[in-house]
Amino acid sequence: MGKRVDREFYCRDVLQVAPELLGMKLIRVFPDGSQGSFTITETEAYRGQEDKACHASKGLTSRTAVMFREGGHLYMYLIYGMYWMLNIVAGPVSVPQAVLIRGITDANGPGRLTRLLNLDRSFYGEDLVTSERIWVEEGSQSPEFETTPRIGIEYAGNPWKDLPWRFLIKI
Repeated sequence: MGKRVDREFYCRDVLQVAPELLGMKLIRVFPDGSQGSFTITETEAYRGQEDKACHASKGLTSRTAVMFREGGHLYMYLIYGMYWMLNIVAGPVSVPQAVLIRGITDANGPGRLTRLLNLDRSFYGEDLVTSERIWVEEGSQSPEFETTPRIGIEYAGNPWKDLPWRFLIKI
């Protein structure tokens, strides 16, 4: 078993946290007691109220409340009425930032990975530092990665839609 990532890691700027999550292990203990370990292969950064692609750009709401907490909590939301999105809150209290986990080994795409991991609204606010059902462990090495613009955020306009805040392990 690897070393669980501590609070200090998550309480930094999302543009540091998002690429550093690449190569780390997402650990999931399923309801039947079995455990899976999945390497994080793709992330996207959403950086606070100034980022028009970030849900927190519209301020504190019941949906985004967890993003205003300290880093290390999960922000879960539903899209298209069927896909849960797994986001890890980053930064200090009152600085709403999050990392969308877009890919892991065995699942490319954020909807596919939450289905594989059996994640839903019940994980909203889950603390990765203390949870017994999901957490992140350090990887064996920091992989090389590339950056691209984030996906599906054309509505945010410039410069937000073109920022290279999507991070992918180089294959």
